[in-house]
Amino acid sequence: MFDQLEIIENRYDQLTELLSDPDVVSDPDKLRKYSKEQSEIQETVEVFRIYKEHLDTIEESKEMLTETDDSEMIEMLEEEIASSEDELPKLEERLRILIIPKDPNDDKNVIIEIRGAAGGDEAQIFAGDLFRMYSRYAENKGWRTEVVEASDSDHGGYKEISFMIQGNGAFSKLKFENGAHRVQRVPETESGGRIHTSTATVAVLPEVEDVEVNIRNEDIKIDTYRSSGAGGQHVNTTDSAVRITHLPTGTVVTSQDEKSQIKNRERAMKVLKARVYDMMQQEAHAEYAEKRKSAVGTGDRSERIRTYNYPQNRVTDHRIGLTIQKLDQIIDGNLDEVIEALAIEEQTSKLAALSNETI
Repeated sequence: MFDQLEIIENRYDQLTELLSDPDVVSDPDKLRKYSKEQSEIQETVEVFRIYKEHLDTIEESKEMLTETDDSEMIEMLEEEIASSEDELPKLEERLRILIIPKDPNDDKNVIIEIRGAAGGDEAQIFAGDLFRMYSRYAENKGWRTEVVEASDSDHGGYKEISFMIQGNGAFSKLKFENGAHRVQRVPETESGGRIHTSTATVAVLPEVEDVEVNIRNEDIKIDTYRSSGAGGQHVNTTDSAVRITHLPTGTVVTSQDEKSQIKNRERAMKVLKARVYDMMQQEAHAEYAEKRKSAVGTGDRSERIRTYNYPQNRVTDHRIGLTIQKLDQIIDGNLDEVIEALAIEEQTSKLAALSNETI
């Protein structure tokens, strides 16, 4: 790991020189690229330099101990050595975390798809609750939410809803939400007060750039129609809604939230690229069907990553055995405590894979 950190530090110094190069300063693309790369490794370099300073302090203090008989000086030097030696393990642990390979999608915007699953009307109402939870979480982070496609339920909530959340690092936080979510509560329509169990599925996809997935014009079919649907009456008399079909995979995306056909087409293409990219990534590991099923599941009540128990104001994430008695806060968008616990678990798992490496 020490050699790896030296390489990172050397690259940081190289980037510092590049960012002062007139040719780079005059090129916005290069300037943005190098600035972003340097920013990503800055903390690692700063911590590594502090680590090396402590090593130097220990070495210099030990050398000075051999050259003095002064009792006060000896005491001071021994304290400096002990203090630096205490800091080294903490810094080593932090450095191990900082050099963990980063998910290349972490900085991207996300596309989230929620569908009511097992439980009928209550599942669709719960899908609406989850949408509001993620919308409020995004709002708390200063991110923007845009609905791409929504199919309303007759009793509130959504049969399904697709939306984008735009914000730096959105995928790094929300990727843990992928899976089946279970709710346990007494429905408003339940006169007998019986606790009902239902589920909604959540799929989280990173927004992808054009360079990451190439969708040819000849591979897509684009249909336009009235936002209100076939035969409906709507103040918008133009065919603004868009349906795009990716012929090779059969993937279909629709968007009708905007009054502009151009904007609906742009949103639909973003979702289509994300879905096709997700499919390509899964197929690259020869496990697309199995992984997609395990990630989102069928929505059956026995499949869940998290349970929201309203009578006990309790949320349990079954993947890490985390239970929090703050359902009212979490469903209102205060997801940080859950997401941070999941992120720590991910880091721990990755550290285990690097356990044989030492400084």
